[in-house]
Amino acid sequence: MLRGFLMLAAFFGFTGVGLGAFAAHGLKDRLSAEYLAIFHTGVTYQLVHTLALLGVALLATQISGRLITWAGVSFAIGILLFSGSLYLLTLTGASKLGIVTPFGGLAFLVGWLCLGVAAARLPPGA
Repeated sequence: MLRGFLMLAAFFGFTGVGLGAFAAHGLKDRLSAEYLAIFHTGVTYQLVHTLALLGVALLATQISGRLITWAGVSFAIGILLFSGSLYLLTLTGASKLGIVTPFGGLAFLVGWLCLGVAAARLPPGA
């Protein structure tokens, strides 16, 4: 689990920085200000949840259980659905892709909920 989550965090971190730079330099003259802001939102959520995924990878070395695993899986799915749909929406103009975005947001929420429940189940003083 550690290796897999670390590799996902590295991939999402790398692509998040790359996509952010691509938007700032390659898309600023090609996208409207509204679409550029949407793309930026995708990058922001990707990078924030990349750090969360990195945290899950490190937590998995100390805390075992399905909740930690589900948190990491949920963050990865959230990045793919939420950020991915925003990238595709802005690059293709296919507004129907916007229906996918809330499912990614829901996956993020599930990931945070899993972390919260895992923390609540830790013994006092842990």
